[in-house]
Amino acid sequence: MTKTPLPPPVWAAATAAAQLVIVRRRRATTASATAASLLAGAAGAVAFAAVSEFAHARTTIDPEHPDRASALVTGGPFRFTRNPMYVALTGLLVAHAVYRRSWWALLPAVGFVAVIDRMQIPSEEAALRARFGRRYDRYRSRVPRWLG
Repeated sequence: MTKTPLPPPVWAAATAAAQLVIVRRRRATTASATAASLLAGAAGAVAFAAVSEFAHARTTIDPEHPDRASALVTGGPFRFTRNPMYVALTGLLVAHAVYRRSWWALLPAVGFVAVIDRMQIPSEEAALRARFGRRYDRYRSRVPRWLG
């Protein structure tokens, strides 16, 4: 499987930069700032919970080396999505679009999801399947890649 040439946080930062180009002069309102803060807070909580689960399991969070995973993490937010850190990054990008009140700023976020979903996640899943075999297959069968 081919993974992305850049780490996912770099893709997220590039996506946020693209959003800034699109929304150059759009200013937030009190309502958009409040809604964005709530979304960003929820995304931050999901990210914190996911990182905490990895720390508790004493395994790597490095998306560049999923083959170094020493434990299959299935608790916390991993009960609802196999990729809570990517869900959190997407949530932050959506929060930014909401903050700037721009439907157009959602387009780069959709691109981020497509790149991560089609290039990064398959390589991670292949490494986890090779490492954890049937345990990972059972986990995959009951927990969605994203949400829903």
